[in-house]
Amino acid sequence: MTNGHLDILHRAAHIFDKVIVGVAPNLAKSPLFTVEERIELIEQNLTDPNIVVTLFEGLVVDFARAQNATVLIRGLRAVSDFEFEFQMTQMNRDLDPGIETIFLMPSASYFFTSSTLMKQVSLYDPERIGKFVPLNVAASLKRKFNHD
Repeated sequence: MTNGHLDILHRAAHIFDKVIVGVAPNLAKSPLFTVEERIELIEQNLTDPNIVVTLFEGLVVDFARAQNATVLIRGLRAVSDFEFEFQMTQMNRDLDPGIETIFLMPSASYFFTSSTLMKQVSLYDPERIGKFVPLNVAASLKRKFNHD
């Protein structure tokens, strides 16, 4: 969870009555935190009661349908994100034409932040990530990399 993620969530909450954050195991991304830890870190940063966090497994369109959702919100930071997001959106549209995807851009100050970059910076210099991630995430990263 980065401040860019939170920025996208708050933007989405201004558009929709309810925003569901789906957290999946996604072992392809080699997550540093367990699903349970990720859910807890996210929930600790939510102040809007219209944003909820839910674990899911499987295809995101199936999860959306099970939640009675009709829109997927995706964040785009840079042009480099677009190709992957475009492919995923086309696949999701083919799997369930009733689910739309909307892209939101974070504030300019978060364009370059990614979970991968935050892990790398935290590994070598955890004191410098505080402006990019919430405090609880920074503290959890320090513990994961034994910087306490």
